[in-house]
Amino acid sequence: MGVLLILLSLIPAALCYVAFAAWLPADRELYRDYRAAEPCPTGATLQVGSDCLSTWPFTVVKTVVKNGGRNPTYEATLKDEGSWRGVVSFGDPGPLLDRLEPGDRVTATLWRRGIVVLSKDGVRQNSSDAPRDELQMNAALGTLAALLAAQAFTFGAVRLLRPRDYEPFTWNPYGRRQLFTGIGVSFGVGLPAVWIGIPWWTVPAVAVPVVVCTAALMHQSLRPRAADGV
Repeated sequence: MGVLLILLSLIPAALCYVAFAAWLPADRELYRDYRAAEPCPTGATLQVGSDCLSTWPFTVVKTVVKNGGRNPTYEATLKDEGSWRGVVSFGDPGPLLDRLEPGDRVTATLWRRGIVVLSKDGVRQNSSDAPRDELQMNAALGTLAALLAAQAFTFGAVRLLRPRDYEPFTWNPYGRRQLFTGIGVSFGVGLPAVWIGIPWWTVPAVAVPVVVCTAALMHQSLRPRAADGV
Protein backbone atom coordinates (compact mmCIF):
# COMPACT_ATOMS: atom_id res chain seq x y z
CA MET A 1 0.00 0.00 0.00
CA GLY A 2 2.84 2.40 0.78
CA VAL A 3 4.47 1.87 -2.61
CA LEU A 4 1.09 2.19 -4.33
CA LEU A 5 0.37 5.52 -2.64
CA ILE A 6 3.78 6.88 -3.61
CA LEU A 7 3.26 5.81 -7.21
CA LEU A 8 -0.22 7.35 -7.23
CA SER A 9 1.25 10.61 -5.93
CA LEU A 10 3.10 10.94 -9.24
CA ILE A 11 -0.19 11.53 -11.08
CA PRO A 12 -1.25 14.74 -9.27
CA ALA A 13 2.43 15.78 -9.20
CA ALA A 14 2.50 15.60 -12.99
CA LEU A 15 -0.79 17.50 -13.20
CA CYS A 16 0.66 20.19 -10.93
CA TYR A 17 3.68 20.53 -13.21
CA VAL A 18 1.48 20.81 -16.31
CA ALA A 19 -0.75 23.42 -14.62
CA PHE A 20 2.09 25.73 -13.60
CA ALA A 21 4.63 25.04 -16.35
CA ALA A 22 2.36 24.80 -19.40
CA TRP A 23 -1.33 25.54 -18.86
CA LEU A 24 -0.98 28.77 -16.86
CA PRO A 25 1.71 30.35 -19.10
CA ALA A 26 -0.25 29.37 -22.24
CA ASP A 27 -3.44 30.99 -20.95
CA ARG A 28 -1.50 34.08 -19.91
CA GLU A 29 0.04 34.47 -23.38
CA LEU A 30 -3.31 33.83 -25.06
CA TYR A 31 -4.96 36.58 -23.02
CA ARG A 32 -2.10 38.99 -23.73
CA ASP A 33 -2.37 38.32 -27.46
CA TYR A 34 -6.12 38.90 -27.34
CA ARG A 35 -5.77 42.17 -25.44
CA ALA A 36 -3.13 43.35 -27.90
CA ALA A 37 -5.17 42.42 -30.99
CA GLU A 38 -6.19 45.31 -33.25
CA PRO A 39 -9.10 45.62 -35.69
CA CYS A 40 -8.54 43.91 -39.03
CA PRO A 41 -7.87 46.08 -42.09
CA THR A 42 -10.92 47.34 -43.91
CA GLY A 43 -12.07 44.82 -46.47
CA ALA A 44 -10.37 41.85 -44.82
CA THR A 45 -12.16 38.54 -45.27
CA LEU A 46 -12.87 35.92 -42.66
CA GLN A 47 -9.89 33.89 -43.86
CA VAL A 48 -7.40 36.78 -43.66
CA GLY A 49 -5.90 38.33 -40.53
CA SER A 50 -7.04 35.74 -38.01
CA ASP A 51 -4.89 37.42 -35.34
CA CYS A 52 -6.82 40.67 -35.67
CA LEU A 53 -10.35 41.48 -34.55
CA SER A 54 -13.00 41.39 -37.25
CA THR A 55 -16.73 42.06 -36.99
CA TRP A 56 -19.40 40.28 -38.99
CA PRO A 57 -23.22 40.46 -39.05
CA PHE A 58 -25.23 37.37 -38.24
CA THR A 59 -28.85 36.43 -37.72
CA VAL A 60 -30.04 34.65 -34.59
CA VAL A 61 -31.69 31.32 -35.38
CA LYS A 62 -32.45 30.31 -31.80
CA THR A 63 -31.16 30.63 -28.26
CA VAL A 64 -30.95 28.16 -25.40
CA VAL A 65 -30.96 29.46 -21.82
CA LYS A 66 -31.07 26.55 -19.40
CA ASN A 67 -30.43 27.55 -15.81
CA GLY A 68 -29.84 25.23 -12.90
CA GLY A 69 -29.29 21.51 -12.95
CA ARG A 70 -26.01 19.74 -13.48
CA ASN A 71 -25.51 21.03 -17.00
CA PRO A 72 -26.67 24.64 -17.42
CA THR A 73 -26.64 25.60 -21.09
CA TYR A 74 -26.32 29.05 -22.63
CA GLU A 75 -26.09 29.02 -26.42
CA ALA A 76 -27.02 31.05 -29.48
CA THR A 77 -27.33 29.50 -32.92
CA LEU A 78 -26.32 31.95 -35.64
CA LYS A 79 -26.35 31.99 -39.44
CA ASP A 80 -24.87 34.31 -42.04
CA GLU A 81 -26.15 35.36 -45.44
CA GLY A 82 -24.53 32.33 -47.01
CA SER A 83 -24.63 28.73 -45.84
CA TRP A 84 -22.70 29.08 -42.56
CA ARG A 85 -24.52 28.11 -39.39
CA GLY A 86 -22.96 27.64 -35.98
CA VAL A 87 -23.48 27.61 -32.24
CA VAL A 88 -21.87 30.09 -29.85
CA SER A 89 -21.61 29.11 -26.19
CA PHE A 90 -21.67 31.46 -23.21
CA GLY A 91 -20.92 31.14 -19.52
CA ASP A 92 -24.12 32.86 -18.36
CA PRO A 93 -27.37 34.25 -19.82
CA GLY A 94 -26.67 37.96 -19.50
CA PRO A 95 -26.41 40.70 -20.37
CA LEU A 96 -27.26 39.92 -24.00
CA LEU A 97 -28.13 36.27 -24.57
CA ASP A 98 -31.38 36.24 -22.60
CA ARG A 99 -32.58 39.26 -24.62
CA LEU A 100 -32.10 37.72 -28.05
CA GLU A 101 -34.96 36.41 -30.17
CA PRO A 102 -34.96 34.40 -33.40
CA GLY A 103 -34.49 36.75 -36.34
CA ASP A 104 -32.48 39.35 -34.41
CA ARG A 105 -29.48 40.79 -36.22
CA VAL A 106 -26.29 40.75 -34.14
CA THR A 107 -22.66 41.67 -34.65
CA ALA A 108 -20.03 39.07 -33.84
CA THR A 109 -16.41 39.88 -33.09
CA LEU A 110 -14.08 37.14 -34.35
CA TRP A 111 -10.53 36.44 -33.29
CA ARG A 112 -8.46 33.54 -34.54
CA ARG A 113 -11.55 32.21 -36.31
CA GLY A 114 -13.61 32.03 -33.14
CA ILE A 115 -16.50 34.24 -32.05
CA VAL A 116 -15.35 35.95 -28.87
CA VAL A 117 -17.99 38.69 -28.47
CA LEU A 118 -21.60 39.09 -29.52
CA SER A 119 -23.24 42.51 -29.52
CA LYS A 120 -26.56 44.15 -30.34
CA ASP A 121 -27.62 47.77 -29.86
CA GLY A 122 -24.55 48.53 -27.76
CA VAL A 123 -24.97 45.53 -25.44
CA ARG A 124 -21.97 43.18 -25.55
CA GLN A 125 -21.34 39.75 -24.08
CA ASN A 126 -18.21 37.64 -24.14
CA SER A 127 -18.56 34.09 -25.39
CA SER A 128 -16.97 31.05 -23.79
CA ASP A 129 -14.20 31.28 -26.41
CA ALA A 130 -13.09 34.74 -25.27
CA PRO A 131 -9.73 34.53 -23.45
CA ARG A 132 -10.03 35.59 -19.81
CA ASP A 133 -7.60 36.80 -17.21
CA GLU A 134 -8.51 34.09 -14.69
CA LEU A 135 -5.12 32.57 -14.00
CA GLN A 136 -6.06 32.33 -10.32
CA MET A 137 -8.20 29.27 -11.11
CA ASN A 138 -5.32 27.65 -13.01
CA ALA A 139 -3.23 28.21 -9.91
CA ALA A 140 -5.99 26.83 -7.66
CA LEU A 141 -6.17 23.58 -9.63
CA GLY A 142 -2.38 23.31 -9.74
CA THR A 143 -2.17 23.95 -6.01
CA LEU A 144 -4.80 21.32 -5.29
CA ALA A 145 -2.87 18.81 -7.40
CA ALA A 146 0.31 19.61 -5.45
CA LEU A 147 -1.50 19.11 -2.13
CA LEU A 148 -2.92 15.78 -3.27
CA ALA A 149 0.53 14.64 -4.39
CA ALA A 150 2.07 15.63 -1.06
CA GLN A 151 -0.69 13.89 0.88
CA ALA A 152 -0.43 10.63 -1.06
CA PHE A 153 3.37 10.64 -0.88
CA THR A 154 3.38 11.34 2.88
CA PHE A 155 0.84 8.62 3.65
CA GLY A 156 2.74 6.16 1.48
CA ALA A 157 6.11 7.01 3.03
CA VAL A 158 4.74 6.60 6.56
CA ARG A 159 3.34 3.18 5.69
CA LEU A 160 6.73 2.12 4.33
CA LEU A 161 8.70 3.45 7.30
CA ARG A 162 6.20 2.32 9.96
CA PRO A 163 4.26 -0.59 8.48
CA ARG A 164 2.77 -1.58 11.85
CA ASP A 165 2.35 1.85 13.37
CA TYR A 166 1.16 4.24 10.71
CA GLU A 167 -1.78 5.73 12.60
CA PRO A 168 -3.24 8.30 12.16
CA PHE A 169 -2.11 8.34 8.51
CA THR A 170 -5.23 6.54 7.29
CA TRP A 171 -8.11 7.58 5.06
CA ASN A 172 -10.61 7.86 7.89
CA PRO A 173 -10.58 10.37 9.40
CA TYR A 174 -7.21 12.03 8.76
CA GLY A 175 -6.88 11.48 5.02
CA ARG A 176 -10.48 12.35 4.30
CA ARG A 177 -10.25 15.56 6.32
CA GLN A 178 -7.04 16.55 4.59
CA LEU A 179 -8.55 15.94 1.17
CA PHE A 180 -11.63 18.08 1.79
CA THR A 181 -9.52 20.75 3.47
CA GLY A 182 -7.27 20.95 0.41
CA ILE A 183 -10.24 21.23 -1.94
CA GLY A 184 -12.00 23.81 0.20
CA VAL A 185 -8.96 26.00 0.77
CA SER A 186 -7.71 25.85 -2.85
CA PHE A 187 -11.01 26.99 -4.31
CA GLY A 188 -11.85 29.11 -1.28
CA VAL A 189 -8.78 31.18 -2.09
CA GLY A 190 -8.88 30.85 -5.89
CA LEU A 191 -12.45 32.05 -6.47
CA PRO A 192 -12.17 35.25 -4.38
CA ALA A 193 -8.80 35.88 -6.04
CA VAL A 194 -10.55 35.87 -9.43
CA TRP A 195 -13.31 38.19 -8.22
CA ILE A 196 -10.92 40.62 -6.52
CA GLY A 197 -8.30 40.43 -9.25
CA ILE A 198 -5.26 39.75 -7.07
CA PRO A 199 -2.21 38.04 -8.68
CA TRP A 200 -2.42 34.30 -9.32
CA TRP A 201 0.66 33.50 -7.23
CA THR A 202 -1.19 34.54 -4.06
CA VAL A 203 -3.31 31.38 -4.38
CA PRO A 204 -0.52 28.86 -3.61
CA ALA A 205 1.17 31.37 -1.30
CA VAL A 206 -1.94 31.44 0.91
CA ALA A 207 -3.46 28.00 0.35
CA VAL A 208 -0.38 25.85 1.00
CA PRO A 209 0.51 27.30 4.45
CA VAL A 210 -3.14 27.15 5.52
CA VAL A 211 -3.49 23.49 4.52
CA VAL A 212 -0.15 22.53 6.08
CA CYS A 213 -1.02 24.23 9.38
CA THR A 214 -4.47 22.65 9.39
CA ALA A 215 -2.99 19.21 8.71
CA ALA A 216 -0.52 19.66 11.58
CA LEU A 217 -3.31 20.64 13.98
CA MET A 218 -5.44 17.68 12.91
CA HIS A 219 -2.46 15.38 13.35
CA GLN A 220 -1.89 16.63 16.88
CA SER A 221 -5.55 16.15 17.77
CA LEU A 222 -5.58 12.60 16.42
CA ARG A 223 -2.31 11.38 17.97
CA PRO A 224 -3.75 10.64 21.44
CA ARG A 225 -6.57 8.65 19.86
CA ALA A 226 -4.09 6.70 17.76
CA ALA A 227 -1.94 6.02 20.81
CA ASP A 228 -4.98 4.68 22.68
CA GLY A 229 -5.82 2.41 19.77
CA VAL A 230 -9.00 4.30 18.87
